[in-house]
Amino acid sequence: MPLVIPEDIPAFSLLKQNAFIMGCNRAKSQDIRPLEVLIFNLMPTKIETENQILSLLANSPLQVNITLLSTASYVGKNTSKSHLERFYVNFENIKNRKFDGAIVTGAPIEHLEFEEVKYWGELTQIMDFLKTHCTSTLYLCWGAMAGLHYFHKIQKIPLDSKLFGVFEHSWVEKDLLLNGLDEIVRIPHSRHSGINEAQVRENRNLKILLEGEESGITALKDAKDFFILGHPEYSKETLDLEYKRDLDKGLEITKPKHYYNAENLPIFSWRSSASVLFANWLNFSVYQDTPFILG
Repeated sequence: MPLVIPEDIPAFSLLKQNAFIMGCNRAKSQDIRPLEVLIFNLMPTKIETENQILSLLANSPLQVNITLLSTASYVGKNTSKSHLERFYVNFENIKNRKFDGAIVTGAPIEHLEFEEVKYWGELTQIMDFLKTHCTSTLYLCWGAMAGLHYFHKIQKIPLDSKLFGVFEHSWVEKDLLLNGLDEIVRIPHSRHSGINEAQVRENRNLKILLEGEESGITALKDAKDFFILGHPEYSKETLDLEYKRDLDKGLEITKPKHYYNAENLPIFSWRSSASVLFANWLNFSVYQDTPFILG
């Protein structure tokens, strides 16, 4: 929740640049209600992804109601039908609603061109819907690549080898979405594709926030939405499970970098950064900008 202080105290002009504050006059007239957040879960392991994202949203002191959305044009086999029917809705169920925030997850389909994805038409329809019916959307990993491609014509490019591990990122520009983060931010990556960074740097509608020497441009925003090419939501064991799964399949895979300790055990070194990123998006991009009456 915001810190409420008088508008004429010297700290107000300083803190408003990089903290969640509110003047006394606004606080007195403020109406408060739960935030409505849509989670468009494209991952095949839906329950695992639910647990990861919900645990981060739960760190916020804001009250949040969630709606879980899945595709109608494609139904995966990794999540039980009973779970989907009980907890998920399709676009037809929510197309007349408005949301304060939305999260679009990644999906393990990087080898496909966007237009080859079975549910690409449905996804673009929903992304268009979010632009007009949602205050701000957080796009993750492949979801971020899809959003950048659809809205900003940023090409997805194949990497020479899989970017796999936990990598360090530095601030590129100051922004409220980075407030409270250390100057070095660790984020997991697990992807075979990247983005055309030259196109990003030429696009005046995109602001680069975080970049890594090994991982490249990783976090950026436009006037409305937030794109993270990594997986800050990953739990401690996720990369380890992915590595062992690929080994069991006989795939050529190297160990995730900067992840294991000397005893070959995973080190959870990104949790605090992930909590801050999610909380900042929820606070600064959603809570402070959303209207009280969604319509």
